Amino acid sequence: MTARPTVSVYAGDSDAVKDSTPMPTVFTAPIRDDLVQFCHSNMAKNRRQAHGVFWHAGHEHSAESWGTGRAVARIPRISGSGTHRSGQAAFGNMCRKGRMFAPLKIWRKWHRKVNLNQKRNAVASALAAAACGPLVQARGHRIDSVPELPLVVDSLEADSTKGMLSALGNLGLTDDLTRARKSKRMRPGQGKMRTTRFTLRKGPLIVYSDENPVVKRTARNLPGVDTCNVTRLNLLQLAPGGHLGRLVVFTKDAFKQLDQIFGTYRERSVVKSGFQLGRPQMTVADLARIINSDQVQSQLREERVGQNISNKGKKNPLKNRVEMQRLNPASKSLRAAAEKATASRTAALKAKRITSKQRKEKATRSARFQALASGLEEAFEDANQKVLDEIKAGLYQVDGDDDDEEDDE
Repeated sequence: MTARPTVSVYAGDSDAVKDSTPMPTVFTAPIRDDLVQFCHSNMAKNRRQAHGVFWHAGHEHSAESWGTGRAVARIPRISGSGTHRSGQAAFGNMCRKGRMFAPLKIWRKWHRKVNLNQKRNAVASALAAAACGPLVQARGHRIDSVPELPLVVDSLEADSTKGMLSALGNLGLTDDLTRARKSKRMRPGQGKMRTTRFTLRKGPLIVYSDENPVVKRTARNLPGVDTCNVTRLNLLQLAPGGHLGRLVVFTKDAFKQLDQIFGTYRERSVVKSGFQLGRPQMTVADLARIINSDQVQSQLREERVGQNISNKGKKNPLKNRVEMQRLNPASKSLRAAAEKATASRTAALKAKRITSKQRKEKATRSARFQALASGLEEAFEDANQKVLDEIKAGLYQVDGDDDDEEDDE
């Protein structure tokens, strides 16, 4: 929301400032996004057309239940025989060619009633959001070339659509008009078979009064551009989709009528019976600064530290030696005996360990043993080879030696 005292009025045939006008009080109304969302979601339901399914759909079969005793479900089944279809279940929403669950009826509650005061405050909130540049940009509008918000023009009495397009271009709305024109896409899905075959982004909204009756005719062919009389401001146009920040162009005469339509904080509305703008509950919305201020912090009590009273003073004997000694007087001697046994086991294991000196001595012994074994094996092989050589030369007879031994006996 904005609180500037005056607003510049721009000329329609050029980009020059022609005049200025006081800022209406409605632009300082609190921006209630929750109220706008609620009103928009309910108001949008009032354009729906009642529809339903054929009241006999899914029940146009000759089917009856077989009852109990046939070891099958009691769902109605197709009568007859000789085909696959006979005996199949029917009517139920889980069945083939069955009806839907809770079929749509035309006496459903399609429309919603919204409180009049809620709708009026939602429109005031949407108007206040239209004067907030970041909200307008966040909604997707291109306002880099727009001189200021709210945008007020002296007159839009153009004779043709070409003149209206030129006037909007002088106000810096060319980028937003181009965005809306290039966004035309074919709707996906079955919706393209209805009357809404194409989708189009929303462009600027032109709010005029009875002094500019030609605006509706000259702007109706511009893609994305909507028009609305100031006496019939609509939340569905000011916040499409329930999103605040519509880019609005006011004519000067329509802009001046806003104080009479919505009133001020001191006077009630002239047009809307009994309506008065809701005053903001907070003048400073910086909650962190308010809470952390010295005035607020000085009145706060100290932070309470939670204590578990149920187990206060109770100690775990498995972790607390004093508590264990109280429960088991022998725990100290048992703990000392366990520590002594552990120390003795550690010393025994340490004595069994092989030191580096013993490891070197064992390596030396192993080398010496391996050398002796290899030398003995070589000597045995040499002796055996010598015996074989003597046998081959006839110098050594094995059988003769055996006979001599027998004679000796």
